Amino acid sequence: MTTPFRYTEPLPPKAATGRTAEVYEQIARDFGISEPVTFVVLSSAPELLAPTWALMRESLIAGPGSRTGKELAALGVSLANQCPFCVDAHTVLLHATGDHALAERLARGEQPENEEHARVLAWGRHTRVPGGLAAEPYPFPREHAPGYLGTALAFHFINRIVSALLTENLLPGNAQRFRAVRSLAGRTLGRTVRRPTRPGEALALLDHPDPGEAPAWADGTPVGPAYAALLRAALAGSAGLLDADDQDVVEQTLWDWDGAHPLIALDGFPDRRERPGARLALLAALAPYRITDEDVAAWRRPEHTDHCLVRLVAYGAFAAVDRIESALNLPAEPISRT
Repeated sequence: MTTPFRYTEPLPPKAATGRTAEVYEQIARDFGISEPVTFVVLSSAPELLAPTWALMRESLIAGPGSRTGKELAALGVSLANQCPFCVDAHTVLLHATGDHALAERLARGEQPENEEHARVLAWGRHTRVPGGLAAEPYPFPREHAPGYLGTALAFHFINRIVSALLTENLLPGNAQRFRAVRSLAGRTLGRTVRRPTRPGEALALLDHPDPGEAPAWADGTPVGPAYAALLRAALAGSAGLLDADDQDVVEQTLWDWDGAHPLIALDGFPDRRERPGARLALLAALAPYRITDEDVAAWRRPEHTDHCLVRLVAYGAFAAVDRIESALNLPAEPISRT
């Protein structure tokens, strides 16, 4: 039996209890998919599952801005990160919004005909470059920035988790490559995707009622505490898995990162025999699609459970997100909503 999971064996959602079961219930209701592997793979580290879902829900699904626009931004992020699974997923979700012609143009590798759509797609792609985005003008209304920025940052994290820990196939046998399958899959989600969703409901699922300081760009929306909660959970993941020297290697490399994908030779990456943990974390940050069986085997010891691996990958993935977010060029004045 084939499995979409690489390196971990998460429990099936039907076996979930407590907070994890509540997260799955909300995902099924608001996302329209009862067991999305993008979240099931995180269930080995439940402290990451709820905040990841919260950030995606409160930005992409319930946040300000059109769903089509935010799907385009997420697609641009996924193209920049070379995540074919997520590229296919957002193409299907564009079908779910009812934008069938747009979805098929993008599936063929073409640019959107609509100039605004093209600008949003390009904006999403450019978010991979730390400091590369100008503060103004946005390719969307300024008051929608929390939804778009939250969506972009959520998928910079999710892309990396997916590329590291899942196979590339969105559907069995890569069936999403067929237009009829993409269209049908999208249409089955259409009612859920187009249904209004109340902001803030995912925050009740977070472990900490006060997850920390929300970023200014979130402008008081529920996107802010969701982002703060994921930052707190993900960056804590290195505890007990990386020593101070390993963390310094990761942080310094990311500080010098210009958004480029690493060369084939992975010059500058730690040797898997000397610093396997730092190597895995950096691969998760910069090129998760380059993680190999040998990399995981070199790091994994008897005490390293699936929980440990998901935490380590999530730490590297969010370290890259944190580098991107900290370099955002934002307006000097907060966004005012009317």
